[in-house]
Amino acid sequence: MKTARRSRLTEAFERLREKGEKALVTFITAGDPDLETTARLIPELERSGADIIELGIPFSDPMADGPTIQAASERALKSGTTLAKVLRLVRDVRKKSSIPIVLFGYYNPVFSYGLERFAADAARAGCDGVLIVDLPPEESGELKRELDRVGLDLVHLLTPTSDEQRMTLVARKASGFIYYVSVTGVTGARKKLAASIRDAVKRVRRHTSLPVGVGFGISTPEQARNVSRFADGVIVGSAIVDIIARNAGSKDLVGKVGRFVSGLKRGMRG
Repeated sequence: MKTARRSRLTEAFERLREKGEKALVTFITAGDPDLETTARLIPELERSGADIIELGIPFSDPMADGPTIQAASERALKSGTTLAKVLRLVRDVRKKSSIPIVLFGYYNPVFSYGLERFAADAARAGCDGVLIVDLPPEESGELKRELDRVGLDLVHLLTPTSDEQRMTLVARKASGFIYYVSVTGVTGARKKLAASIRDAVKRVRRHTSLPVGVGFGISTPEQARNVSRFADGVIVGSAIVDIIARNAGSKDLVGKVGRFVSGLKRGMRG
């Protein structure tokens, strides 16, 4: 039976909607370049305007990710990051912050950890949702049952190649929000975004009342502002991870990430 705990993701989108704003969803890989830095980055992201944080679980074969996030996973694994340590990090973050956190990753580490154990530990740590990139909705039933028992959302992806049947299925299986992948291919910042994204989001909305977040490729305040005009959430990952990579070892790494995120949020509000 699903717990009665109200989703922090749902509350965040509703609160922003009441203010006439859209959600800025920021992605970082846990443990990149180390868990201590991640622990400093999360509150900085929140202070700088992030409304939801996607926390990547590093994996040795991140097939949906481009070179930027692949390299982040490699750095995180090299620093000794594991799923258990990521959950401990979230638990520590919860002592000071209630920002919604979605665990973003691949099925292999979760399956190896054990689905029931993973769901229980993620809920106990204070996570709010899970997005498994390589777990299609047709095969998500077992994980969804475990997440439902502890009140965690299961976010699903839709892409430019998703047809009406796929949209209907994802709308039935997803909770929290739907992640619309704005481009075909892997993650990575793009100089230009497809003009067809607005129409695609309209199509998705015909199938669901869940919020729709758009990600993959968004890297500038202007792009964030344009997407926020029609989407409920703007998801930015590779551009942030790239700043982390370029400033590894710098005392101002956290500050540079914060200033970039502040610029994105100002762009969305503008």
